[in-house]
Amino acid sequence: MNTNYKYLFKNIGLLTLSNFATKLISFFLVPLYTAVLTTEQYGTYDLFNTTVGVLIPILSLNILEAVLRFGMDKNYSKDAIITVGSKWLGISTCFVFLVIVVNHFFTIIPILEKYKIYFFFMFFTQTLSGIVTAYSRGTDHVASLSVSSIIASVITIGCNILFLIPFKWGLVGYFWANILGPLAQCVYLIVRLKAWRHLNLKKKFVTQEKEMISYSSPLIANSISWWINNVSDRYIVTLFCGVAANGIYSVSTKIPSILNILQTIFNQAWDLSAVRDFDPADKSGFFRNTYRAYNCLMVIVCSLIIASDRILAKFLYLGKFYTAWKYVPFLTIAIVFGALTGYLGGFFTATKDSKAYATSTIYGAVVNIILNFILIPIIGTLGASISTAVCYIVVWLIRFFQSRKYIKIKINLIRDIISYLLLILQTCVILFLPNNVLMYVIQLGLVAIIMLLYKNDIILIVSKILDMLRKSNEYN
Repeated sequence: MNTNYKYLFKNIGLLTLSNFATKLISFFLVPLYTAVLTTEQYGTYDLFNTTVGVLIPILSLNILEAVLRFGMDKNYSKDAIITVGSKWLGISTCFVFLVIVVNHFFTIIPILEKYKIYFFFMFFTQTLSGIVTAYSRGTDHVASLSVSSIIASVITIGCNILFLIPFKWGLVGYFWANILGPLAQCVYLIVRLKAWRHLNLKKKFVTQEKEMISYSSPLIANSISWWINNVSDRYIVTLFCGVAANGIYSVSTKIPSILNILQTIFNQAWDLSAVRDFDPADKSGFFRNTYRAYNCLMVIVCSLIIASDRILAKFLYLGKFYTAWKYVPFLTIAIVFGALTGYLGGFFTATKDSKAYATSTIYGAVVNIILNFILIPIIGTLGASISTAVCYIVVWLIRFFQSRKYIKIKINLIRDIISYLLLILQTCVILFLPNNVLMYVIQLGLVAIIMLLYKNDIILIVSKILDMLRKSNEYN
């Protein structure tokens, strides 16, 4: 196995250690959240969390993206990266503090006044976490990042159980648990990497800051567009259907998160490989093979999730939350195309073409908003999940053709499109047929067809894994 695959598999292994076990534990805590929190409380937290998500790239000029990319350049000044990143952390946090102070005196946003402390700490913690984890990945401290993720997950999960059950703090406890976990991760990484040694407040780093901002600022539009694609539908659902409906829609993402774990692990490792091993000619076939394997895994897991959606929902979605199963299939399909979009985005990261990110996601965001306002008033919350899936497909198509400017990957596009259509057929079957044996027989048949379509890719994946294990045994 060549060094390209070794490096990719090593990082996937380390990131799996930190992501898979802890997120799986978190996944099984969904019944706790749906049992203890009301739909309104869950919807309120989700709105705060999504609002913080859109403010971070705007107020910090998306500096964490520059921290990640320039951290990958081994000869770039670490002092400049840490100092510039810290500067924009401070500027953005101060702005949020001023907004909270103004709102305290004039009560422009009543719900912000009620939860102002939690909103402030959510923003600060998530911004700090984004910068610190980006620096860790960019400087190839993946092992330390993995350990820190485990620490964050254990503390978050432990605090959730403690605050929600014995203390009965409800929404306030849920806020604190999701603040303390990431904060603990940041403290560990800062100490472990001795990051403070690179904080040089005496030097301005004017040139380096211009370079970093020049790269990160076009990505503001990209981040906002991704935010629109991911969560703007929740505001529209709240507008037309109410906060409780948004709470149900928000919890529906928990089953697709099974697939999202795979996407997160691979994409974090892939960005490092795409930059390190970028080859426009793809002479070794590394990029072709990884795309084939990644697409194959995502489609098959998506197919299995859709087939078992209603079974999983019985265990995870309690009471009024059970109806969330209807939104799972389209949201899971969206993750498949989001994953492939992230893969193609690795080429733009390698070439520092941040503007290419923005154009595709802006088009996707426009499509998403238009479809949300058309579909949600007509078919309710289901329209939001359909809009999300469509916009991700649009972004994938645009990026697929954009990426050919830098590299041309040979793939079986017709076969892939057939498999995507079969996923949509599975979705229609589970939505419109009764929940009986016949429905599950049809689902299993469609899963089998998809696996037959990807027979050669499955063989490729198994051979690479066996080769890796054989090499590992020889080394030992």
